[in-house]
Amino acid sequence: MNELVIMKDQQAVTTSLKVARQFKKNHQHVLRDLDRIIEQKGGVQNWTDPQGNHVFAEGTYIHPQNHQKYRIIYMNRKGFVLLAMGFTGKRAFEFKNKYIDAFDAMELKLQEQRKQQLFPKSPMETLKLMFQATEQTDKKVTKVERRVTDLEDNQSLAPGEYNYISHRVRAAVNEYEATHHLLLTQKQRSKLYRDINTGLNQVTGIKTRTQLRKKDFDTADEYIRNWQPSTATLQIIKQLSGIAKGQMSLKNQRA
Repeated sequence: MNELVIMKDQQAVTTSLKVARQFKKNHQHVLRDLDRIIEQKGGVQNWTDPQGNHVFAEGTYIHPQNHQKYRIIYMNRKGFVLLAMGFTGKRAFEFKNKYIDAFDAMELKLQEQRKQQLFPKSPMETLKLMFQATEQTDKKVTKVERRVTDLEDNQSLAPGEYNYISHRVRAAVNEYEATHHLLLTQKQRSKLYRDINTGLNQVTGIKTRTQLRKKDFDTADEYIRNWQPSTATLQIIKQLSGIAKGQMSLKNQRA
């Protein structure tokens, strides 16, 4: 895990090639994802952090085997975080954490150099500081932890977690039907599913269940455990059953 982060032009950066190798991704795919991010600002020259530092920079490298030049993108901490937000899985989480540690270590080294006044001060060399570190190592560790937590929380649910939620939805509908001794048609039962799924989407702020994130898991689970169909849904089911107007209960429909 050496040299995840390097010093270039007196600042802490990593490269698209290093990210591709560490996360076991195709370099062209990493470049494609970076281009999509950069396009949102109209080019690398337009993307800066709050301190006015450029987040990305274009470059080239020589391939060790064919000795040809290939495109590469340099990025500071903010650029890496923007890119790595889309990386999911346990391995990705571990590497993101190590990358943040590497940025911290390099930025600490840069800070010590500043204290010792080792930075060149010519106008040309001053321009190179545009890529200076986006975060200072004197920031609290809790901010780093919060950043990592946000990346983890915004990951999609693992297959097992997603299947658990789907199972709980089916179980809640079946339990409601059994508890109230209902014998519902497929059309009536679909109204219950629509009711619970609509509420689930509303409390988690999503449009479809596939958009659930890890941060939504506990909210979704609690909602399903406490779910009761709305009055409107029950009224529609009664109408589909041909229950007389004024009869409020759906009980004992299996008689």
